[in-house]
Amino acid sequence: MTPRTPAPMAESIRLVVSGGIAHVTLARPEARNAFNAETIEQLHAIFSRIAAADDVRAVVLAGEGKVFCGGADISWMHASLELSFDANVADAERMSDMFRAIDNSPKPVIGQIHGAALGGGAGLAAVCDIAIAADDSIFGFTEVKLGIIPAVISPFVLAKIGASHARALFLTGERFDARRAKHIGLVHEVVPAVELGAAVEHCLEEIFTAGPAAVRAAKLLIRRVIDNTYDDSRAITARAIAQQRTSAEGQEGLRAFLERRQASFVKDLEREDPTS
Repeated sequence: MTPRTPAPMAESIRLVVSGGIAHVTLARPEARNAFNAETIEQLHAIFSRIAAADDVRAVVLAGEGKVFCGGADISWMHASLELSFDANVADAERMSDMFRAIDNSPKPVIGQIHGAALGGGAGLAAVCDIAIAADDSIFGFTEVKLGIIPAVISPFVLAKIGASHARALFLTGERFDARRAKHIGLVHEVVPAVELGAAVEHCLEEIFTAGPAAVRAAKLLIRRVIDNTYDDSRAITARAIAQQRTSAEGQEGLRAFLERRQASFVKDLEREDPTS
């Protein structure tokens, strides 16, 4: 992935890679960065590219304009009225694959959330490894208000907030503030809006002091342990730590600690404007 090169499909999503960070920005502010077929396709393609990019150590997912993501695009929802059952299934599967691509990203994904994250926008918050929200942000799984359900995002949201909170919020479709979003585990940190960028940068600084291979392995480890029984995870975890300890990065990190020096994989965060 070439540094500082925007994605070819820039109408819905803007991608800039700089200093080891992939800045992925929903770029339809006139439509509240809402999902449509193009947005879904581009997000899926971009995160597939990022997964294979050796020059990317972290991803920042943000939204342009007044909100992070307002859910589904009105025109897209209107078009769905004319789709057959099978066409609706295919449409939903494409959206599910997009969320899975973000959720499975081997690079840590930081959500920079402001304004509102509703419906599928709240689903995006759920697939971020680290979600940081402005204190005036509004969230909601609002699908039932439209007579539909938060089906596609449900596996990711349930993994994040659990069944109890999902029952309360899926069934009412109520909107809730950033403080409640943090309380239920949908986001991890809530900061004043003017401090949102600085909070994301601090998170990136922490990531850049860690071994990139170790970060990828830690994320994979979480999924594998959750998906297996203890007997299976015992072997998985033993092999995982042995593999990392004997890797070049693991050897360097441990030796650096014992020798009281900085490991070679620690990198200073390059403070550049990703939009310039």
